[in-house]
Amino acid sequence: MYTSRPAFWVSPVMCVAVLVAGVYAAVSGLGDTRVPLLVGGLAVLVVVDLVEFRAYPVRTPKPVASGLLVLRAALYVGLAYVDGSGLARVMLLLVPFTAFFAFGRGVAVVLAVACLAVAVVSTPEWYADVEQVSDLVMFAVGLVLTITMAAVAVRERDGRIRLQESHRTVAELSAAAERARVARDLHDDLGHHLTAIVVLLEKASAFHDREPGTAKTAVLDAERSARRALGEVRESVRSLRSFQLPAALDELVAGQGDVTLTVSGSPEGHATGALHALYRAAQEGITNSRRHAAATHIEVEVELDAERARLTVADDGRGMGAAAEGFGLLGMRERVALAGGRVDLVSSPAGTRLTVTIPVAGNA
Repeated sequence: MYTSRPAFWVSPVMCVAVLVAGVYAAVSGLGDTRVPLLVGGLAVLVVVDLVEFRAYPVRTPKPVASGLLVLRAALYVGLAYVDGSGLARVMLLLVPFTAFFAFGRGVAVVLAVACLAVAVVSTPEWYADVEQVSDLVMFAVGLVLTITMAAVAVRERDGRIRLQESHRTVAELSAAAERARVARDLHDDLGHHLTAIVVLLEKASAFHDREPGTAKTAVLDAERSARRALGEVRESVRSLRSFQLPAALDELVAGQGDVTLTVSGSPEGHATGALHALYRAAQEGITNSRRHAAATHIEVEVELDAERARLTVADDGRGMGAAAEGFGLLGMRERVALAGGRVDLVSSPAGTRLTVTIPVAGNA
């Protein structure tokens, strides 16, 4: 599964740490851990993370983020009560950490103060115990470091977004240059052919009575020039037409009985460069499945929604071996990176799965 969220690994790592500490406390008798409740709560937390990241791989809408933040906070508090090791309390650090990405620094700081207040209230007479005071101080330091880490991650994400926007600007400038080239070609080539046709028809008219053979040759030459002009106009117009990914993929797999194609969603709102990148990735994926993996069946699936465009090419072959990282895949990665996306490839003797994900501009 692919997500462009910054530091998305923090929550799973903390879940594993809490699980190990809680089970160890129960086994060694160092704490009263209710293991079934601890495992169940951590499992629910992991499922919530997975569902959110799969539904919103780039950014969660604020109303949904608010509900999930409340749910996670309730889970963190519940885990703290059933964990005998006491480590689960540090998961409250994830409240301001998660809020930073959805709501910004101000909300994260307010929630950090609230988490510290909860920690203080839940520790009676903490001021009379040096160890409790030390724990609260470390918790406060952890909150500060958490917010700092979130700020750095957001800054890195924003820098990546600016880089992707610059790539898109370059692509748009390239497209504009290509349109200007086609316009020049239309002017130069079509103008040349029309001028030739006019001259030849004038010649045919002048020699019609005196030299019918010469006149006929001139007419035939004019016809050939007109056909060439028509062909060049059609080629230029074809290059100016908007790229239609579903139609292009249908044409790509037409007549290939070992390839099945599924397309869902609409290409509206997706950049032409991104759709071109998906098409080229599909070409490369199908070619590699046949050439290197000796696949007998290939499944191509495209999902186009408001958040992202995703292509999956999966086969039942023997894996791609050393060819998995050849020049074809390198070129694919570069093309997809220019569109602001990512390529994931999993190859094994049981088959190969290529996934290309490109977020919609503005959602990265």
